[in-house]
Amino acid sequence: MAQTLQPAQRRGPVTGTATATSKRRKKFFLLDLYGTAVGKKYVMAITGIAMMGFVLAHMIGNLKMYLGESDLNGYAEFLTRLGYPLAPENAVLWILRAGLIASLALHLHAAYSLTMMNRHARAVKYQSARDYQIANFASRTMRLTGLLVLTFLVWHLLDFTFGPTNTLGEGTFDRKDVYDNVVRSFERVPVSAFYILANLALGVHLYHGAWSIFQSLGWNNPRFNQWRRAFATAFAAIVVVGNVSFPVAVLAGVVG
Repeated sequence: MAQTLQPAQRRGPVTGTATATSKRRKKFFLLDLYGTAVGKKYVMAITGIAMMGFVLAHMIGNLKMYLGESDLNGYAEFLTRLGYPLAPENAVLWILRAGLIASLALHLHAAYSLTMMNRHARAVKYQSARDYQIANFASRTMRLTGLLVLTFLVWHLLDFTFGPTNTLGEGTFDRKDVYDNVVRSFERVPVSAFYILANLALGVHLYHGAWSIFQSLGWNNPRFNQWRRAFATAFAAIVVVGNVSFPVAVLAGVVG
């Protein structure tokens, strides 16, 4: 007959490993997911969608410049009063800005982490020239265009939000007079040229980002590749044409 072990006779852990493992705290599951390449790609895709939505909405709102000074300044005033009187003036706008800054920070960190993971996964560098037949120009220049867009973003904030670079020429910066700030800035040819160049880089970045979002989220059925390409092309083109039209219109005297 089998002998039943008394409590004192039951075996404990063979080593201290089992005890240490049981006491180890588990990470929050989202942090565990973010620690993987798949998780980082999800973060890049989700934050990319958020920033794409902002870029498109920002461009559409700025089209009010063509309706005149009162319309553009009225739109800017509307943004400061989002949620008012339930929330103080500028509160909702700064919450949205904080969300965009967080999205940008996560996007940059995920991109950098993925790059490091890829480098560590391949201990030996390519021994011959890489085949770029599949990797197109947009995908090969994502880091370069991303850095250029980031530099432009800093300038853009200093020029139109905070104002120190806007007043390098004549005139004074008035946060409420957005129309005058835009015209004064774009009347400087070097600034307009930089704005156009940065938006061309943004278009290249947006094209590859809009294309790869579907792949990052697992929606990459070959049957939809043509549709994905059309969407990426149209989205990037709409944003670039709209944004580039502003400095061109000021320099051409259409707006001023």
